Amino acid sequence: MCLALPAQITDIDFETQMATASVDGVKVEVSLALVDDVKVGDYVLVHVGYALNKIDEDEALKTLALFAEAGLTTS
Repeated sequence: MCLALPAQITDIDFETQMATASVDGVKVEVSLALVDDVKVGDYVLVHVGYALNKIDEDEALKTLALFAEAGLTTS
């Protein structure tokens, strides 16, 4: 089983297909090679440095709230 975390895209380098994403306030570099049509502000599921797919903001926020409730994040 793997775990993908919701992260919000904060910056994109279209030339390298890399982006900066924020996960619970921590910035991580992620590859956008597996997703299309991502823009700053979108939420994506991130697993081992790759954005797997875009997700709805509402679903991302609900998931992050569940992580916080379980004590897995500080948000």
